[in-house]
Amino acid sequence: SKEVVHTVSLHEIDVINSRQQGFLALFSGDVGEIKAEVREQIDSKVAEWREEGKSEVVPGVLFIDEVHMLDIECFSWMNRALESELAPVVVMASNRGISKIRGTEYRSPHGIPIDLLDRLIIIGTEPYSKAELQKILTIRCEEEDVEMDEDAMQSLTLLGDQSSLRYALQLITTSALVASKRKSSIVQVQDIKRVYNLFSDLKRSTEYLRMHEKEFLFSEESDVKVAGGDVEMGEDNQLD
Repeated sequence: SKEVVHTVSLHEIDVINSRQQGFLALFSGDVGEIKAEVREQIDSKVAEWREEGKSEVVPGVLFIDEVHMLDIECFSWMNRALESELAPVVVMASNRGISKIRGTEYRSPHGIPIDLLDRLIIIGTEPYSKAELQKILTIRCEEEDVEMDEDAMQSLTLLGDQSSLRYALQLITTSALVASKRKSSIVQVQDIKRVYNLFSDLKRSTEYLRMHEKEFLFSEESDVKVAGGDVEMGEDNQLD
């Protein structure tokens, strides 16, 4: 006997059973709203197939970046949805410390409710080493078809270590444009220096604003927080 295996998602099964045209609805794009009754029937049928050995459910992966931006209602729904047997593997990412949960006045680690946080496996992260930074930059150069000599790569790695990886990544394309302007196909140190002087990173930009704060219109210096603490604006710096 011949065994045929079909790989479909639960959503596709829902769409097929919620439209009169059956599987053709997948190609027409007319999905519309799927009733809760249809989803429950499909879930029951899939559970029956699993017990009979006719099907196997492979959980998907849902990645939620900046998870602290969700409000308390989203977290409540997610807490309930994760209890389902068909729930995907959920990966959350956040760069917040102790912060307020949106929609409430409560504060918690990463802006995530404590009851949900207790159900998670928390993965610790560490800053990149210089070797790891150079590896990431090398891969990015390959993706963008940018050829860079060793000295330029060392300089770019140093910038990524002292400033940020994102800033260093943004200098790859710009330095390649500077190199092409001088008719060179290889990015060299002089090209890295050129774009470094043209485009400021966060630290240099902040320092520039602090030095020339009085020259900007509608300054709100008193509301700005910097690494050294709050900056208070004097009377001579206020607008009439």
